[in-house]
Amino acid sequence: MNQSAVDDAPMDAGSRTERAYQRLRQEILVGELAPNERLRVADLEARFELGLTPIREALARLASEGLVSMEARRGARVLEASPAELADLMKTRREIERLCLTESIKRGDSKWEAEVLASLHVLGRAPLPDFGDRSAMASEWEAHHRRFHAALVSACGSEWLLRFWNQLVDHSQRYRKNRLEGPLVARDVQAEHQAILDAVLRRDADAAVALMDRHLRDTEEAALAALRQAGN
Repeated sequence: MNQSAVDDAPMDAGSRTERAYQRLRQEILVGELAPNERLRVADLEARFELGLTPIREALARLASEGLVSMEARRGARVLEASPAELADLMKTRREIERLCLTESIKRGDSKWEAEVLASLHVLGRAPLPDFGDRSAMASEWEAHHRRFHAALVSACGSEWLLRFWNQLVDHSQRYRKNRLEGPLVARDVQAEHQAILDAVLRRDADAAVALMDRHLRDTEEAALAALRQAGN
């Protein structure tokens, strides 16, 4: 079958569900679908043109990941944002991050060091997004930022820890978007990243973990300030 025939072939049910899932998930994580926003299946089907069943299956999958709440006879909503949920989320993330980072420093080899260095170098060349910026430039910075943090923990040696880490980062990203649209908090984020990297390369796990803990606490405080300004 030639490529044009493949491109023109209708998507099967599994492909439509996957596409609906990916689009909904991305819109939730970047804040295009706001916390507590009602998700009406008919409205989503009209917008995505993927069918009612794929939309329902995608919502069920997102509910299993904790990004969507299902309500009996009332459909679905984007998970609500709250100070209590943020505090619980970030406390758990700090604990998982501490485990992953400590093990990575212990186990990481020269290839791991090279990826950590490269990821921060690329991140440092990407301009910081303006507050409220939803452009491709902001999305690119977010991708580079996640690559750096993922590189730091990637040598921990545990697929389960990394799975939990990724899920926690996904949920943190919802609050990051609120923070970027909230009150400006003066921080030199690149300097914070560089200090973490320097401690990692020295294989000083105690210093690296302390710096990461402070980095995540500062992010939490900024997100909390944004939530309070929004009246949550």
